[in-house]
Amino acid sequence: MAAGFGVTKARLWVVAGAAMIAAGSGAVAQDAGQGQTQQQPSDTNSAQSLKLPQNAQIFGNAMPSIIKATAIVNGEVITPTDIELRLALLVISNGGQISPEEAQRLRDQVLRNLIDENLQIQAAKADKIEVKQSDIDRTIQRVAANVKQTPEQLAAYLEANGSNIKSMRRQIEGEIAWQRLQHAKIEVSVGDDEVKAVLDKMTASKGTEEFKVGEIFLSATPATESQTLDNANKILAQLRQGASFAGYARQYSEASTAAVGGDLGWVRPEQLPAPLATVLQQMPAGAISNPIQVPGGFSILAVQDTRKILTADPRDAILSLKQVSVAFPKGTARAAVEPIVARFAEAARSIGGCGGAEKLAAEFHGEVVTSDQVKMRDLPPALQRLMLPMQVGQATQPFGSLEEGIRTLVICGRDEPSSTAPSYDDVYNQLNDERVNSRARRYLRDLRRDAVIEFR
Repeated sequence: MAAGFGVTKARLWVVAGAAMIAAGSGAVAQDAGQGQTQQQPSDTNSAQSLKLPQNAQIFGNAMPSIIKATAIVNGEVITPTDIELRLALLVISNGGQISPEEAQRLRDQVLRNLIDENLQIQAAKADKIEVKQSDIDRTIQRVAANVKQTPEQLAAYLEANGSNIKSMRRQIEGEIAWQRLQHAKIEVSVGDDEVKAVLDKMTASKGTEEFKVGEIFLSATPATESQTLDNANKILAQLRQGASFAGYARQYSEASTAAVGGDLGWVRPEQLPAPLATVLQQMPAGAISNPIQVPGGFSILAVQDTRKILTADPRDAILSLKQVSVAFPKGTARAAVEPIVARFAEAARSIGGCGGAEKLAAEFHGEVVTSDQVKMRDLPPALQRLMLPMQVGQATQPFGSLEEGIRTLVICGRDEPSSTAPSYDDVYNQLNDERVNSRARRYLRDLRRDAVIEFR
């Protein structure tokens, strides 16, 4: 469920499956009559005409008398409840992998995010940029579809886990507003000679490695450097315990790529600042770096994949597959399963191509699922290694578990990749995005500097 909240272009995500943090208002009840002179009762009951029951049953939840403000941003209030609802979204997107101690620290970061979000929405409105409810509805529908729910089911799920759909809608509004404001206010130029220089360099670098990289950037000044590094190390500890990199990037990164989970796309080390390039060259796929000091702050890098420049990668092959799966009754002993697995493995080795999948399934009372247009790269790494040398018509060794059953994949078709250089537009867009990212950080810094923010 948590992974589904990371599928939008928003800082979800979000949205991107879950633990729960109860929403708290921090309200304090007050005695409305305290300090007032008691009046003598009147003979006439002023509410008599309402015919109210003497023992009324109260329905619903009481509203707190006071909703305590945590911050006021140019006149707009951020309450403790806002923070708890947004924190719960973060918990959901990370599969509930946040300890109570970590949650307390994260509240400070969530407050900073909410302040930035308000500044971004306010700046967009001041520039006559409108985010329609229908725009937010479409994003909500995509998020719900990615976790195989309707928008109504998504709303109920959020409520059950300490957040609500209103908080998610506000976050989406902020992301859309900020993206549109960047397009309206930030102008950058990329020359033909710059694009050509990158393409020429790529041709000269054919066969060298490039990386699919995610980044979390935390800004720092000399005065806040120590505190920022401490925060970066705490985020790193959570990531290495299995927290979602994309989820943390959406919530904490101050780069414009936060909206897409910190995704920098495919980059070569020389495209990045020298401190990042030096570390990146030493990182294998799946690695997460220590915080790296860069001008203006600290970055954490995650290498999601690697490939050779302008060289065909067999992992880019497109496969047509049949999966034969066999389930075991609940409570089946391992000793009873092992001989079945051995027979299934022997039968899979002599399956005789995809045409034998149905026969194999019938023999073991299993089922067959056909999947076309499957990218080798999208399979789990262990299966990639297993299937790279396989030919059409061959089946993998059985894999799975006692609880989930065993299965084998049969390769029915395989379209090998071709090596092609990126287009002019691809390079242009990447250079353009890098410059917009830099300008956006400066723009948000200016908004913070000019804002009137009161903390309560």
